[in-house]
Order: sequence, then structure tokens, then C-alpha cells
Amino acid sequence: MDSRVKVKICGLVRKQDIDFVNKTAPDYAGFVFAESRRQVKPDEVKRMVCDLAPGIQTVGVFVDAPRELVVETVRECRLDIIQLHGSELNAYWEGFTAPVWKALPIRSRQDLEQVKGLRNIAGLLLDSSSGGSGTAFDWSLVQELHSPFPVILAGGLNPGNVVRAIKQVKPFAVDVSSGVETDGVKDFLKIKQFIEKVREPDEHSG
Repeated sequence: MDSRVKVKICGLVRKQDIDFVNKTAPDYAGFVFAESRRQVKPDEVKRMVCDLAPGIQTVGVFVDAPRELVVETVRECRLDIIQLHGSELNAYWEGFTAPVWKALPIRSRQDLEQVKGLRNIAGLLLDSSSGGSGTAFDWSLVQELHSPFPVILAGGLNPGNVVRAIKQVKPFAVDVSSGVETDGVKDFLKIKQFIEKVREPDEHSG
């Protein structure tokens, strides 16, 4: 069984970004369909997904979108995973054909109470309360979390702190966007460095 921590590079918007991830081979490539400076249209994602190297799974990020829109976008863009960042509840994703990662913004330990009510998700994404801002939340808040779902850690990760984050939280995967950007665009060297840090042998022991 592959026990290494998985890597998701999110917020891909340019053909050049696809070239970067093809060269560095993260496990997941993320596309933001919600309103954001990294928002992309389905037609753009369709083209980018066609250029994506085999083996990299695609993740679509949505925030309180109509269910029909999500279903159509998943089909049209051949998305592997649906990532939900809004107020969506269990009934919302019932019947979706792609697995769901549900995001939970973390401000205090009380936020973790919401985990008990979640059903039928493939992953629990723990994020800062200001997702996409490059700001990390206090990882000690989730250090003792016994999640019934695989944990994806997001929010303020970068090549300089990802090893510490993995040691503290022990997630299934790490999710980065602004932490591998320079002046608001994806930076190949930062992506490469981030992935190398995550995958470095023995880096996370101790």
C-alpha cells in the first residue's frame, strides 16, 4: 500500500500551469469553478485536462453551485473528484458519480463538531477560514482529530512549512495554491520544491 502523503496543486489557470504539473507529477490537479481570481470556465478546463499527463487526477472546486451545474461540469470536464467549499450538506451530494471532498474552514475546535454529521464523503479538507488567502490556521486545533475520512490539509501551505504541517497533522494529502505562486501565478520552481519536500524520504519521521 502506498502510504506517502499525496499532493494537490490547485488553482491551475494556464496551459503553462499544466506543463508545470506534468513535469512535477503531483497526485491531483485542482481547477476552481467558483468565483475567485483563479476561476476557470469549463471550456478552458476541458482543454487543460486533455493536456494533463496520465495518472494525475482532476479535482473541481465548487462553492454552493446548483447541483445540476456540478453534475454537468463533472461530465463535461471529466473530473475525478468534486471538492465542495460552501454550505453544502449530505443530501446535496447524494447521487453524485464522482467522489466528494468536503471542505471545512477551521477557526476553533468547535468547527470539528461538524465532522460528526458528514456522510458519504471520500475526503475531509481542512482549510483556513479565508481559503485561497495563503494564510494557515492553527494546526494544533486538528492534531487530535480522529477523522473517519481521509484528511486533506490546506490553507497557507508552502515549501517552507509543509514538512512541519505533515508531521503535526499527518494528513492523507496536502493541498497548495498560493504557496506555489509568485506575483499571483504558478511558479515552476516552487511547485517542484513543494513536491520534493513532501516526498523526501524520511523527511517526516520524528
